[in-house]
Amino acid sequence: MERIREVIVVEGRYDKNTVSQVVDATVVTLGGFAVFNDKEKLAFLRRLAEKQGLIILTDSDGAGFLLRNYLKGALPKDRVKQAYIPDVKGKERRKRKGGKEGKLGVEGMSPAVLLEALRRAGATFESEAPPERREAITKADLFALGLSGGEGSAEKRRLLLKRLDLPEHLTANGMLEALNLLFDRRELEELLEEK
Repeated sequence: MERIREVIVVEGRYDKNTVSQVVDATVVTLGGFAVFNDKEKLAFLRRLAEKQGLIILTDSDGAGFLLRNYLKGALPKDRVKQAYIPDVKGKERRKRKGGKEGKLGVEGMSPAVLLEALRRAGATFESEAPPERREAITKADLFALGLSGGEGSAEKRRLLLKRLDLPEHLTANGMLEALNLLFDRRELEELLEEK
């Protein structure tokens, strides 16, 4: 089992159980929306972020992004990484019916998908050398590539997110962050040239 240095933050206990079966890491639950009113939990997460770094791994539905965006504003940006699971239709085995959006959450993902999401986020696997620095993709690059600011850019972003198995709820800034974890500028240009 791979050991990860950062603390992984998930929505609930079933997510924690699933992630704990895939990687050897400290996994902390938010308790869903309860975190909005839990100053102690937020202070605890800030301390963990400063000490070890955090990886936020929430579901790819609207509720997961609401939690993720709340934490983005409440925690030190330079100490938090974002791990995204793909949009997969379905329901978890333990549930009678699926969620409102009909998507699998963290607990419904396969070990391979979770490992890939953590790798894409830049998790520090203790058995691997750290990745080399790459030329970052900027907002200006997204504009120049037709992924923001122009006619049809929203549709181009949607198609790219689908192609890369990233959640449809990603904002342009969230997509920029995810793209920088996956590619450098040249690799993104090459990817967009492929059809």
